[in-house]
Amino acid sequence: PENSMLYMVSVQNDHGHVCGGFLIREDFVLTAAHCDDKNPTSVVLGTHYLHKGVKTAIKQKYKHKAYKEVSKGHDIMLLKLSRRVPLNHRVQIIKLPKLGMNIKENQQCLVAGWGMTKTYGHIENDLRMVDVSVINLDVCKYHWSGLPANVICAGGYGTNKGFCQGDSGGPLVCNGRAVGVVSFNYKMRCDYPDAPNVYTDVSKYLDWINNIIKHTKG
Repeated sequence: PENSMLYMVSVQNDHGHVCGGFLIREDFVLTAAHCDDKNPTSVVLGTHYLHKGVKTAIKQKYKHKAYKEVSKGHDIMLLKLSRRVPLNHRVQIIKLPKLGMNIKENQQCLVAGWGMTKTYGHIENDLRMVDVSVINLDVCKYHWSGLPANVICAGGYGTNKGFCQGDSGGPLVCNGRAVGVVSFNYKMRCDYPDAPNVYTDVSKYLDWINNIIKHTKG
């Protein structure tokens, strides 16, 4: 529904939508580090439809310093906006997880984005959301050799529900908090079941997030 997920952000470059993201303060968006490959320059907030909404420029990008490539983990990036966006009935921030907040196996969570609805499809103009279940990390490691540290797995395995290309950077929402950032799935395939979808575990980066926000002027 239109009045839900008001924290969702479309991260865009000069050609349009490249990634999802979510508003964690009036002037900060959290997304995936690999989204920087597409040279994002602005974000669009306050809409479920990509051709509407308010565009705000990105002033500064903060990729996690340990990030090298998606498969190695630390796939997280903060975007400092050029202004504080006003919060209203169209735009809200989402809370981050509390330190030590445990995500349980089979817990029902939500992922959303404007990504493709099928492999090699096209970007959707209106926001889609889907329920996904959290997958045991040992099961996830079995399907992903070399699974990076600090991740959550949910959806994409034993189900036809999960995320797809274009959803990267969007939130995994459990109990109303953004606990994960969409990172990667199986060989860019979205026809499930294949292998669990992998998210960056936000709770492992709270100090990093808070430090940047605290020490950024303006």
